[in-house]
Amino acid sequence: MTDIERCEIRPGYLVEWALSPATVAAAGAAPDDPRPPAHVQEFHLRTAREARDSGLNAPGWLGVAFDLPGPVDLAALQRALHCWTSRHETLRSGFRWVGDELRRFTLPAEAVELSRADIGRFREPTTLVRRLRDRFDGAADALSWPNFLYTAVVRPDGASLYLAFDHSNVDAHSLYRLPAELHQLYAVESDAAAEPLPSVASYVDFCVTERAHADAVDSDHPLIGRWREFIVRSGGVMPTFPVDLGLPPEGGPLPRQRFHSEPLVDDRAATAFERYCRPHGGALVGVLAATALIVRELGGVETYRTVVPFHTRAKSRWSESVGWYVGGVPIEIPVGRASGFDETLTMVRAALRANRPLAGVPITRALALLGSDFRFDSPDLCSFVSYVDGRGAPLSERWDELRTYGLVRVSYGDRVCVWLTRLHEGIQFAARYPETEPAVRNLRLYRERLRESVLAVAREELAALAR
Repeated sequence: MTDIERCEIRPGYLVEWALSPATVAAAGAAPDDPRPPAHVQEFHLRTAREARDSGLNAPGWLGVAFDLPGPVDLAALQRALHCWTSRHETLRSGFRWVGDELRRFTLPAEAVELSRADIGRFREPTTLVRRLRDRFDGAADALSWPNFLYTAVVRPDGASLYLAFDHSNVDAHSLYRLPAELHQLYAVESDAAAEPLPSVASYVDFCVTERAHADAVDSDHPLIGRWREFIVRSGGVMPTFPVDLGLPPEGGPLPRQRFHSEPLVDDRAATAFERYCRPHGGALVGVLAATALIVRELGGVETYRTVVPFHTRAKSRWSESVGWYVGGVPIEIPVGRASGFDETLTMVRAALRANRPLAGVPITRALALLGSDFRFDSPDLCSFVSYVDGRGAPLSERWDELRTYGLVRVSYGDRVCVWLTRLHEGIQFAARYPETEPAVRNLRLYRERLRESVLAVAREELAALAR
């Protein structure tokens, strides 16, 4: 993950594709689709509307960047982008407000048209970056539809694609799969011998199933009781990243955020770290254990509380579907009692195993059922530390060669979001956090301590193998 300023943007000729005016008009006249929004979609859109009504404009789109070797046939690329948009139903589906009610509409695939705009040549990367960022801020906005935009920077040797979406459409898994799928679709459109792609399941259909299950859960359900206990022990709010972030008093303005991305460790160290942690549940457990020990050192916490993201693609039919398939599990690690890394590993594994069933209820549904026991204190739902192994994604072995990045827009916020991605080259660290002096200092220390922890465990594992 990185931001638009750090994804190796090079000069070239800029082309944009958006849904055509005819498609937008068809959406405006489309009847209501009875399929509901996912709880996370509804929370996202309501939060965005409340922030906008209060005068805060905080862009927060997600995106992907990757190269398409050339020379590139722009007509074939447009057909590929059209096919990709049509085959993923969530991109043809949006929401409209009727009073305070959110209603879905969905276009049939045959109603989707893309319009191409040739913007012109950019010779300075900084000017091009600014253009892309500003366009994505407006076109990939939560409160507009369509809420995504496709662009390509074309050069004689190929093109760099930059695609941006409001979060309601995509998650990290969707973005990881996108480059390979677009490469395949482009091959189909430019080479008649290429095999067409099979159809995929719809996230809109998933929303129906998930919502029906979630709405059957009431405030007396045991899982909600466990969420209530967690929130009460967190002071009635979602736990923060427990180090000094230099935040203003409650009710103060949201600070600007900073983004940082860099390699954490190489493949050899990452492999040894994974091998050491495997008997305890894997690298995610190891990362959370190391984090718990680090925040005990930096923040003096006796219990590390956080929410761990998990995907909700429980059935294989959803594996290639584009959508926001993310839930979360609250965990509490009594790190003040831990004697070291191994004991903390045991604590983290036990907490994850005990609380994994809580991912079956969307976080926003669980919090809504808590009533007065919970209060929202930030536009961002929670701070988190995420660990995702991207090596299973198609084409991931060529991500470095193809300059492939997941993109995150950084603007305003008081949460700390950390993404650790396992690549073929090692583990990549990325984080967004408040741009205050204490936060910048403590996130630098956290990053350094995390690297030291992973390397120390890796050295121990390698030494044991050598004996």
